[in-house]
Order: sequence, then structure tokens, then C-alpha cells
Amino acid sequence: MSAISHDKLEKIAQYWVSIDPNEETRREISNLLKDKQYDKLQRKLYPRIAFGTAGLRSSMESGFAHMNDVTILQASQGLVEYLLGKFTNPSIVIGYDHRFHSQRFAEILASVALIKGFTVYYLGSTANLSQESLKLYQGNDFQNDNDASREFVHTPLVPFAIDHLNASGGVMITASHNPANDNGYKVYYANGCQIIPPQDGDIAQSIEDNLQPWSDRVWHIVENFASGLENNKLKCIKHEIVKQYVAAVNDKLVKQTRLDFDFVYTPMHGVGLEIFEQCIKLFDTKHYSVVAKQSVPDPSFPTVSFPNPEEKGALDLAIEQAEQTASNLVIASDPDADRFSIAVAGKQKGKFRQLTGNEIGFLFAMYVIENLDRAKLSNTYLLNSTVSSQVLKSMAEKDGFNFIDTLTGFKWIGNKAIDLEKDGYFVPFGYEEAIGFMFDLVHDKDGISAAIVFLQLYQQWFSSGEVNVLDKLEQGYKKYGWFKDLNGYYRLSDVSVTPQIFKSIRDSYTRHDFPQSIGNFKVTSWRDLTVGFDSSMQDHKPVLPIDPHSQMITAVLEPHEKPTNDQDLSVRFTCRGSGTEPKLKIYIEGKSSTSEADALKIADDCWETLKKEWFRPKVYGLEEVKP
Repeated sequence: MSAISHDKLEKIAQYWVSIDPNEETRREISNLLKDKQYDKLQRKLYPRIAFGTAGLRSSMESGFAHMNDVTILQASQGLVEYLLGKFTNPSIVIGYDHRFHSQRFAEILASVALIKGFTVYYLGSTANLSQESLKLYQGNDFQNDNDASREFVHTPLVPFAIDHLNASGGVMITASHNPANDNGYKVYYANGCQIIPPQDGDIAQSIEDNLQPWSDRVWHIVENFASGLENNKLKCIKHEIVKQYVAAVNDKLVKQTRLDFDFVYTPMHGVGLEIFEQCIKLFDTKHYSVVAKQSVPDPSFPTVSFPNPEEKGALDLAIEQAEQTASNLVIASDPDADRFSIAVAGKQKGKFRQLTGNEIGFLFAMYVIENLDRAKLSNTYLLNSTVSSQVLKSMAEKDGFNFIDTLTGFKWIGNKAIDLEKDGYFVPFGYEEAIGFMFDLVHDKDGISAAIVFLQLYQQWFSSGEVNVLDKLEQGYKKYGWFKDLNGYYRLSDVSVTPQIFKSIRDSYTRHDFPQSIGNFKVTSWRDLTVGFDSSMQDHKPVLPIDPHSQMITAVLEPHEKPTNDQDLSVRFTCRGSGTEPKLKIYIEGKSSTSEADALKIADDCWETLKKEWFRPKVYGLEEVKP
């Protein structure tokens, strides 16, 4: 981040103080300005928090660089103006989770939309407004003793409601599995899917054009809500949408209603339990327990250092409870319940193993195809992102369905599913390796629908005890080939290093279209979505979208020395810069037609080769985080 002049910083700070309605954050910036603490002012105020395909996500603190009342208002004014230009009678779905300030941020958006005449489909509470909004309305002596529900929802309910109500768009206030001090502003378009280019750029420009609060009225949350309820522009829809969601789960996803095995569920201090318990009523089961210490929504996440089911130790309490209750299965959702994870009892008694996202995705794919009418296979697509396992491609080749991969993120998976469905194809399942799973319910990942499908999968395959989950995975790999991933990253102290590394990579093969070898590997396929090259295409133009502003290379490698046993042995990797974190992400998948060990070894060999040839941690000052 380059420094800006003190004069410019002072002007930005003075502007902040003039528009911020929050006494605490206004005072904080004022004091930093008075004390001339320019380094802290710049960190808080400049550059402005960027709006992209993920919407907004950052820590909650004062200043234009972070999540707070002012930046939420500016984003909301820009989004509302954008939608006004697209729809004659615009409407918007708004939901929020239990994180600090989530309800307040949702109320600001609703207030802005109501002022512009939108129909606001509100998944939150109008009977129990946020402490922040009521305090600004009633003054410093305000005390709220209202115990009424705050009406938190899980993230997939927003896109579901958009589809159900034909709304113009929607926003979910959540930071998903980020640390406790973060929050986010996740935007969906009228198709019930996360925004993609050029929508993100157009909304970002609209935000820039609407930075100044339209009037003092935008901050009058209580009055605007009262007026919206009176003229029926503000519609409280949570309970009706939950009812419709559960009905859709029953209609589209429930194929059997008996569950006769024990399992443990944890919502990870998030909002998942309420909707999970509504859906589990569809089954004839009392064989489950919930991790009590993680059952109530708690924005401080007291029992986990990082509220992400993928993180080491995150499922320890649930596994401990499973061992105490003689359960062989743990299922978990992340705090906003759009992601799903499991741990299963291993073959050795007392040992649980948490499955990777690719392993769970493989199980789901086998289950979906096994239970699909054979006559429908040729008209069926399964999807995943390009950083996820290619085992689905192998399945498609052997079983006769179709497969395609997309760019990373469910915005791409969901939009591709919509395109295929418009062309008459059936898309029952898509996934991403970061424990995100999409079924024929919403065009986004959904941890609750994933849990409902997985419980039926477990009943069908494993409830008898004759076969366990790890046996089934091994059977699948024997049929389709062993695909073993090794995904990690390099932590950067300076994000400007990322383009330097990729420039060095591209400079190394200037005499060819792509490198012919990397270390002891031969390059058999090369795709660079930054410059727009794909060696596997006849015209060398990628099918996937090109983005010159991001860094992403995918390649397939084979050993220079062929194995003597005629096995199919190769490794595929993707390296990319992170859009949200100071990381260089590496996704590696080894493939072997004969053994898991060979697939694991070639994946590890690839990691070490890329480390030596490309990433050179000591040269670039990188911190290696290898699984």
C-alpha cells in the first residue's frame, strides 16, 4: 500500500467525521486526526474497501477501508441505484446472520431500498430492531430488554427467496467462516446466483457515484421501517420462506425417510441449528445429538480459534461427543450454514477421520449417479470448480454423464448450472473442494441441503455396518482411478510479490507458447487465464473467462520417465493469487490408475518441484503452509 499525502488524509478523515452517524467511530477518527496519527488513519481510511464478485468482506472497524455503517450505506446506495436501472418495479431480499453488527447493516440496506420505493422482502426482525439503530433513535439512555427473536437465517435462504419471489436481487450480511471481527455483504442477482462480471464492476461504479449519503433520512431506520410496514413495502417473510424451503427440500431431496443410525451435529456457534431441526423433522429419526456448547448462535465463537469446519481442531468437541454416544458420524455446518463437513469413525476403533471436500464431493457424486435413472445420464451434468478434483471427469467418461469445470467460486458454478438448465440439461449436483456443495434447490452452496442428502447417503450405504465410508471411497477410486489432493498455500508479507512470481514464470518460457517441462516433469497441458491461453484447445483460446487482473495458471504434468507397469500417472495443479487474503494458493491433485500411494507421491513431488522451480520461498520471502 503506497502512502498518500497528509493533506489528502486529513481531508478524507474530515469527510468521514462529517457523515458518520456512529458517535464511537466518529470520535475515533477525530482523535486520530487531532493527534496526527497518519499511519493509523491511512490503514483505516485508504484505499476504500473494494467491491467485487464477493461483494464486500473485511474487519469491522472505523474508516472507509473497513466494514461499518458508512461503507455499508455507500454500498447500499450504489446497489439500489444499480437495480433501479435494471428493473421497473425493483425488489430485494435481505437476510443476516448472528455476527456483530449484521442486523444493523441489514437495516441500513433496507432503509436505503425503502427510500427508493423498493419492495423489501425482509428475512429479519422488524419487532426487535438492532441495539445500534434503536440507540441512535432513542438516545444514549436507551436500554433494550426485548427478548424477541432476532430472526437470523442461513445464507442459502436468500437465493432461495429470490427464486421463490422473483426478486430483483438480494443481499446476505455474513462473513461466513471468517474470524469473529469480520463481516461481509454478499450480493445476489435476480437469477438467485452470486454476481459475476460485469455486474460487479457496474455495481462498484454505481457505489462510487453514490458515496455521499442521499439525505439524513437514510439513517432514520426506525421511521423508515415503520413507514415501510404501513405502506406494505416492507414485508416480513422469514417464516413463510422457511416453510417453502423445507417443503422444497422434502420435494426435491428427500428420497427415504428412515434414518436408523446415530450421529452428532454441530452448527459451529452459527445459525444452522434452527433450519436443520426444521428439515430433520422430515425424517423418522431420534438418533442424533447436537453439540450443546456450539448450538447457540454466538458471534465470538468461544470454543474454536477459527470458525471453519475445515480447520484443525474445529470438530474436536463434536468428535468427542460422537465417541461418548457411540456414533460413527459427525456432520457440521459453518457459521452461516452454507458449507458442510463430516468426520467418520475409521477402521481403527476410537479414531475419527475428517474427510476432505473432494472426498465428500466424490461420495455425493457417486450417490447421485447411482440413484439416477440410467436413461437420464446423457442429459445430466455434474459440475465442480477447476481447483477441485477431476475424479468427476473420470466418472463422466466411464458412466456416460457430462462434466464441466468452472472458475473458482459458486458464482461460477451456479451461473453455469443456470445456463445448462436453460439448454434443457439436468444439473443435480455441483461442488467445490472448500466443502461447498450445491444440489437441485438453490444455485449456491448450501450446508443444510448437503446434510439432508448426506444422511440419506449414509442410510443407504453405511447404516448396516457392512461397509464403512472409507471402504466406499476405496471402491470408488479402484473403479475411477485414485485422485489425491495436496492443497496448500504460501503466505505473503507483500501482495505485490504475486505478480512478480507469475511474471518470472512466464518469462521462463518466452521461446514457447508454454513451458515444455518443469523440473523432472513433462508439461502435457497448460492453461493461463491471465493471458488467455489454453494448449488443449485447437485455437488455444480458453473456454473459461479470462481475467488479466488476476493470476491463475493450471497445468497437467507427467513424469519424464514413464512407469514400468503401464499405469496412468499424472498430476494436475492450479496456482492462483487469492482475491481476499495475502496468499498464493496451490491446488495439486495426483492421479494414478493403480494405487493411492502413487497418487499421493506424485502430488508431493509436484509440490516440491514447484517450490524449488517457481515459488522459491527464501527468494520471495514466502511462508510455506503445506498440508
